[in-house]
Amino acid sequence: MTPAARVQAAIELLDTVIASARSKGAPADRIIADYFRTRRYAGSKDRRAVRDLVYRAIRLCGPVPASGRAAMLAVAGQDEAVAALFDGSPHGPAVRGEGEEAANTGLAPKWLAAALRASDLGGREIAALLGRAPLDIRVNALKADRAGIDLPEAGEILASAQGLRFASGTPVEQWPAYEQGLVEIQDLGSQLIVEALPVSPGDTIIDLCAGGGGKTLALAARLGNAASLVAADTDKRRLGNLAPRAGRAGAAVDHTVLLDPGREMLALAPFAGKADHVLVDAPCSGSGTWRRSPEGRWRLDPAELARLNALQDHVLDLAAQLVRSGGSVAFVTCSVLDAEGPDRIAAFLARHPGWRAEALSLPVGQPRGAGIRLEPLRDGTDGFFVACLRSP
Repeated sequence: MTPAARVQAAIELLDTVIASARSKGAPADRIIADYFRTRRYAGSKDRRAVRDLVYRAIRLCGPVPASGRAAMLAVAGQDEAVAALFDGSPHGPAVRGEGEEAANTGLAPKWLAAALRASDLGGREIAALLGRAPLDIRVNALKADRAGIDLPEAGEILASAQGLRFASGTPVEQWPAYEQGLVEIQDLGSQLIVEALPVSPGDTIIDLCAGGGGKTLALAARLGNAASLVAADTDKRRLGNLAPRAGRAGAAVDHTVLLDPGREMLALAPFAGKADHVLVDAPCSGSGTWRRSPEGRWRLDPAELARLNALQDHVLDLAAQLVRSGGSVAFVTCSVLDAEGPDRIAAFLARHPGWRAEALSLPVGQPRGAGIRLEPLRDGTDGFFVACLRSP
């Protein structure tokens, strides 16, 4: 591909990413992978260059761009080399028309930027949410140890018990250690949160929004398979990925429970009032993971945030029904917005007299309301909020 053809490919991809963001469709990384699956003529350097252009444009444009061309023109406005490729050459983008406008740049749409500022995040903190994230792994203590594991590269030792950090793009999933279940990809913040949870061997623990089971597997490793783990979720596809992952990791998961949205307690009834601990890794905006999925800013609007807040309240209320007297509930979101963190805990405590927030100990993060917030700029992690609630 010529340099101009790479720019045109990025424009076509951006058109699809923008449409998908508006319709809450596939994420950018999947769209890019599908695009090149049908274009075998593109070499590895072409794919990498086009991908870099796409993500550069996404990070640059706060509001949703009108088109992929407008987004790439915004990049061209900051890069003369890219601007020169709008030359009308074969397979390249057409020459910029007189008066043709580029997309607006910025960190986020105005309403969302205001919500971030109201959550005490300044320009530097917000900008850090859009930087490139490193790749963190957790050495699986069920099979290996960080001190002795043999990996193709030496990673940076992290504050978590088994964490290592590598450069973004490191092909960890191609390593024999990954295929053998010796390591899992997991952000440092997520690792530290699991290590801070008030759980012990012998506990019954429900991962209520388990998804693909990353934190479930980390709990199994932390407790040496000496706890009864229940993984539940409404997403059949993601929950179905847990069994092969657990098998590869040597992790014992006693039950997987597929939930019917709005009727979850029908499936969870056998566990009502019996759990020592319930982990609520709640659905959220993902504002803390924009380093990995920067188009998430384009998917969020006030109505979607309100829907997520209602869902977060709902799963917290479900957790309250599952935990035993004196047991605990951990609420986690990969968000830096107060609406998805301290505000949800305050609302829960108002609905459930007798419950109390309980302090957690993490080596990073700062108190935020009744919990702790982790941020990329200060803590070197994805953005998270975590709080622990104790049942009366």
